[in-house]
Amino acid sequence: MKKLTTLILAVLLFTQCSSVPAPKKLEPTPSPRQLAWQEMEFYAFIHFSMNTFTDDEWGYGDKDPKLFNPTNLDCKQWARVCKEAGMKGIILTAKHHDGFCLWPTKTTDYSIKQSPWKNGKGDLVKELREACDEYGLKLGIYLSPWDRNNANYGTPAYIDIFRNQLRELLTNYGELFEVWFDGANGGDGYYGGARETRKIDRKTFYDWPNTYKIVRELQPNACLFSDAGPDVRWVGTEEGFANKTNWSTLRRDEVWPGWPHYVQLRSGHEDGNYWVPAEVNTSIRPGWFYHEREDNMVKSLPQLMDIYYHSVGRNGTFLLNLPVDRRGLIHPIDEKNLIALGKQIKEDFENNLVSSYAEITASEVRGNNERYNPKQLLDNNIDTYWATNDNVVNASFTITFDEPKTFNRILLQEDIKLGQRVKKFHVEIQKDGKWNTVADETTIGYKRILRIPSTTTTKVKVVIDDAKASIVLSTFGLYDAPPMLVEPKLFRTQDGKVYIIAPDQESKIYYTLDGTNPVENTNRIEYTAPFTLVKKAIVRAVIENPKTSKFSPVAHRKFDIPSTNWKLIGRNVKDFKNIINGQSHNFGQIKKNKKGMIIDLGKTYTIDGFRYLPIQNRWSMNFIKKYAFYISMDGKRWGNPVLKGAFDNIRNHPIEQTVTGANRKGRYIKFVPIETIDNGKAASIASFDILTK
Repeated sequence: MKKLTTLILAVLLFTQCSSVPAPKKLEPTPSPRQLAWQEMEFYAFIHFSMNTFTDDEWGYGDKDPKLFNPTNLDCKQWARVCKEAGMKGIILTAKHHDGFCLWPTKTTDYSIKQSPWKNGKGDLVKELREACDEYGLKLGIYLSPWDRNNANYGTPAYIDIFRNQLRELLTNYGELFEVWFDGANGGDGYYGGARETRKIDRKTFYDWPNTYKIVRELQPNACLFSDAGPDVRWVGTEEGFANKTNWSTLRRDEVWPGWPHYVQLRSGHEDGNYWVPAEVNTSIRPGWFYHEREDNMVKSLPQLMDIYYHSVGRNGTFLLNLPVDRRGLIHPIDEKNLIALGKQIKEDFENNLVSSYAEITASEVRGNNERYNPKQLLDNNIDTYWATNDNVVNASFTITFDEPKTFNRILLQEDIKLGQRVKKFHVEIQKDGKWNTVADETTIGYKRILRIPSTTTTKVKVVIDDAKASIVLSTFGLYDAPPMLVEPKLFRTQDGKVYIIAPDQESKIYYTLDGTNPVENTNRIEYTAPFTLVKKAIVRAVIENPKTSKFSPVAHRKFDIPSTNWKLIGRNVKDFKNIINGQSHNFGQIKKNKKGMIIDLGKTYTIDGFRYLPIQNRWSMNFIKKYAFYISMDGKRWGNPVLKGAFDNIRNHPIEQTVTGANRKGRYIKFVPIETIDNGKAASIASFDILTK
């Protein structure tokens, strides 16, 4: 009788489960290859090519292939470092805009075949493939559609060449997880070493649909990346973030590689009719290729963690570039910071506090069915989920602990196989019997991670305020990430005062003026107030946590001559004090004409160049693209510019630009913005410094 009763209950339970259908898919939804890509989360970009040896970012394709000669190239070192950092794959720039190919292609002689590396018999793509296989990493390929070396660029003949290069890469190097097409893909009117004019229509020239078919045929599991996808989209900036609202859907038919409205890519389109999730790409250094001058400008652990939380933590993936140096190795500083990043990510999410929960309840359970119970949020299985009934788009779940828990991270995931749904949610904690909101957010998607101040409570409630369809959440977690000291901020104002800023009042700040490390130098100076510095010096500063005696990463700034006695000549500049006051949150403007910005430096110097920081407003486009820099003894006779050029890629990467090589005496300088990104009437500048010998 007892066995019969048990059987009847089992049958009833099975009947109940099967009678409550799963939520219908909310289209669009990801393909299997897109799901596999999303779950990678964190992987590497490798920029290494001719530009590494010419100290360029965007080469013109007019350099001798014999310049490419790494002395100690070791792809296994790349793979080992990436593996230790917790990365899942590597994407290699097999050909950048200059057209130099890192494999022995049959399509051009501008390749490693003509280099002295391995006597022209090497194949870098093959070596990286083998290294990735050894370390269990996936391989992806970047192939620039643009080619400033190829004389056929801009003609139909080039499309055949480009596609043949693509076929070689897709056929000869095993399975690829991603194929990367850059939105910076020509149209500027230049190609080849001769700089002959040949403009293209970037929307139509490449005939992208037929190019994509080649990838689908030869690498069906590879995701296609471009501004428009079709599988993965650029996030619309190279600064390392997705917007807080980040939809994995896109109105893809409106977008193409090089699309001018790329700012929209930071959030995607809520009404998008294709699944095209965001990839957040940025570099561990200011530039994409290796430059020795940037050895002290590698992003610190706090900066890298911030990018992680603004990429993976905002429903994207994190593609971090590692500029391999001229030896053919990842630089030791980059390696150290990268491995520290992997360790910190692991520590932040080592212990999910909800594994020790006392109780979890929900305001709504689909069909009152155990299959959709909120306990599914805690089983560490992304294929199970808590769900609500159809058309219920406002619901909550609550976790109650037996004893108070302290946490500072909140993790949520939707089951994206059924589509992205949540439009708005907030998180509450109970304190003294009252509910207090600790986070108020919008989208979730594949993964959303919130950073909040440390909070202690016995009850946590997550409220979904609005969704596009019934709620389907697969994972919930609470974590108590260990504290991480952030490096201080350094700047010098026009009056010569140096400020060192810490994020809190309790920490101690130490600094040195001789370029030595303040952690190691026992003669370091404790910072108590701004100090005057009217000479050239390298200031390094560090924060010490008085409770743990641990130090933050070291911040540094190379100060040149102060702007204390600088005077503006003429009326061509607005808010000149903002330009020379050393602070990035203010800015001034130069009218775009031949007069430019003329400055009397107060005395004669041997001038080497300048530093220009673009306006740091993410939405501004008043960046200077082309410039001319003049030096004069009397402010009247200028002659030809001593420095002239372009800030490549400044639209997407508005970092501080350093230009040197003038080596001329003068008291007056003239800086002329020849062209701005938006072709406006003025150029905006956040900060401007003169560099001297």
